[in-house]
Amino acid sequence: QVQLVESGGGLVQPGGSLRLSCAASGFTLDYYAIGWFRQAPGKEREGVLCLSSSDGSTYYTDSVKGRFTISRDNSKNTVYLQMNSLKPEDTAVYHCARGSSCSYYLYEYDYWGQGTQVTVSS
Repeated sequence: QVQLVESGGGLVQPGGSLRLSCAASGFTLDYYAIGWFRQAPGKEREGVLCLSSSDGSTYYTDSVKGRFTISRDNSKNTVYLQMNSLKPEDTAVYHCARGSSCSYYLYEYDYWGQGTQVTVSS
């Protein structure tokens, strides 16, 4: 059974950092791309960053370049989203999703996690 479980969200002050985890089960990460998406209240879900099976990173949101990075630990079957210099506009529910390759389009991903809330506020 394929599952993706996000964790690591929470409340953080502007300028702070968080590391989100996406723990995969039921499949091996090595052969898939994992994308991170976010959805703020009243807004559509948007792509943030994706890590391909060959460990290439693709940014889908210009505002996170230089602040967010993505990595994987195959031994733990987990993908991480490191978020630094957080801003209030980063507040959203963050989801990870599995795809055969990186894509901005949500329909290209076949399994999704339930999401983890990130709130950036003083």
